[in-house]
Amino acid sequence: MEPKYKRVLVKISGEALAGEQGTGIDMDVTSTVADQIKKLTELGVEVAVVVGGGNFWRGRTSKDMNRETADYIGMLATVMNALALQDVLQAKGVGCRVQTSLMMREVAEPYIWRKAMKELSVDHDVVIFGAGIGEPHFSTDTAAALRAVNIQADIILLAKNVDAVYSDDPVTNPDAVRYDELTYKEMLDKELQVMDLTAATICKENDMAIQVFGVADEDSMVRAVLGEKIGTLIK
Repeated sequence: MEPKYKRVLVKISGEALAGEQGTGIDMDVTSTVADQIKKLTELGVEVAVVVGGGNFWRGRTSKDMNRETADYIGMLATVMNALALQDVLQAKGVGCRVQTSLMMREVAEPYIWRKAMKELSVDHDVVIFGAGIGEPHFSTDTAAALRAVNIQADIILLAKNVDAVYSDDPVTNPDAVRYDELTYKEMLDKELQVMDLTAATICKENDMAIQVFGVADEDSMVRAVLGEKIGTLIK
């Protein structure tokens, strides 16, 4: 089958990479994610990735901590995840670059839009964007939305611990309603915790669709790219 999308941005939460252990990096889960990304590249899809850092850092641990300091620590957490995913992808024979919004030349390239575009379209490398957008007060959801627009992606593939968007937490509320498709207005009106308001606004204003699915679902990324109805489509 032909892929429905030519270029995608995959957003992976840090919690998803932690697996059942909850913190740190579960290498089995990371390997599964890398296998799916590899299959996308074998289909000829150009893949960029934004990773979160919640498996290492979830924001201020004390009211006495400065918000800016806490957010910068979170950015460093995303870089650790980016480097781990890069290592696994390269071990599987997938060309991969990490670009970061914070300068750290010893471990990653700086984010440069034209360089990222060349690496995706000419070199056919996977490009992983770390350190969010390099500014405090902005989430990695916002980074994913912004980078997807920057690289002119066809869609954001949002890999989460749950298999779709629900009206409530399906783990604690068995009566939570599962949504197969939503508009951005519905997502905002219902106050569904898919992504923050800034990220949702960027996607809405730039007509950027989002496919939400479970990272643990078998071949979920590939199925989404092939146009199968999985998870929740937001457009």
